[in-house]
Amino acid sequence: MSSLWTPGGEHNVPRDPELAVGAPTGLEPEMEDAIAASLPDGITLDDLSPEQLAQAEEAIREMAAVREQVLSAPAGDVIANHAMGLFELGALHLSQQTPNFAEAGLAIDAMAALVDGLGDRLGEAVPTLQEGLQQLRMTFVQLKQQAEAES
Repeated sequence: MSSLWTPGGEHNVPRDPELAVGAPTGLEPEMEDAIAASLPDGITLDDLSPEQLAQAEEAIREMAAVREQVLSAPAGDVIANHAMGLFELGALHLSQQTPNFAEAGLAIDAMAALVDGLGDRLGEAVPTLQEGLQQLRMTFVQLKQQAEAES
């Protein structure tokens, strides 16, 4: 079932197969709607081959499964994972032949905003995140001092 938004609110609009434009796809109406919404402007379901429709359906189902996975994880765990990604980003910028201090600093500051700002709300990951942040900050300072001494 589709819906139609009006200033008076959203209204359910039943699909009437006799009024449908184009060839039947064999997909559930909700799946057709999801695929159609994901298509670039100017492309319709009628423009897709059966193989492309099948690929689009699989992609939509995979995205739905990933969304369910993310929703089933505690938000603190997901945020802690992002903080570890920021740790890795900072470490990558510092590990270059010529460290990129500006980019590393931004990643470190972003990680600190999460770790210091959220604290215990991040759960069991807090000690690991705090230790990683401390190591990253120390490495930044040491490499910065070394680079300044070599200049």
